[in-house]
Amino acid sequence: MNTIRSTVLLCCVFIGIVLTMFVVSVTRTPQLSDEELRAAGVFILPTPREIANFSLLGQQGYTFSNEALEGKWSFLFFGFTHCPDVCPTSMAAMGRAERALYTDQEMADEAFQGVLVSVDPRRDTPPMLGAYAEAFSPRFLGVSGASDDLAEFARQLNVAYVEVATEVADSAVEAAGYTVDHTGNIVIVNPRGHYHGFIKLPHKSETIRLTYQTLASQF
Repeated sequence: MNTIRSTVLLCCVFIGIVLTMFVVSVTRTPQLSDEELRAAGVFILPTPREIANFSLLGQQGYTFSNEALEGKWSFLFFGFTHCPDVCPTSMAAMGRAERALYTDQEMADEAFQGVLVSVDPRRDTPPMLGAYAEAFSPRFLGVSGASDDLAEFARQLNVAYVEVATEVADSAVEAAGYTVDHTGNIVIVNPRGHYHGFIKLPHKSETIRLTYQTLASQF
């Protein structure tokens, strides 16, 4: 009799362990390993870097400074509203990732903040940037500012950009006589406001979503 009871008890314990492992595997937040992050084009800095004080201009005319990057995970894309291909493609991927997290209520305490930082301050006014960013998610921000301030902020985040003259003026992109070549990385800033890493092109919404979930769960 004792043998039967022991066998039944062991079976119950085994079944309980299997069920627990199944529930955990189904309900846990998906995460990527360091190797999987690198394979997906996500590079995390060994030591996050502090960002020196900066002051830019938000879409409603407010000041966008270091404080705006604290208490949340910020994903910044440096682009411009007249960009014909890379910018809308990357912003769309970031928007799909953010909306999926928001809709499924998968965000951790540190929310996902999407920001478009203009590398074309001559043409991109704050209202124009706001409307453009919000087209990809109503919670996204558009940020502009003085040329020197933008250049210094971009330099801190390893982003380069340069105006390139165009000879043809038959499109909205070329009408001003120039376009802007720029780094296509999505820059990741952690809730302490430190430069944490970046995601290389091409950008996929699933990679962005999993990167956020991985970082938020480990931070």
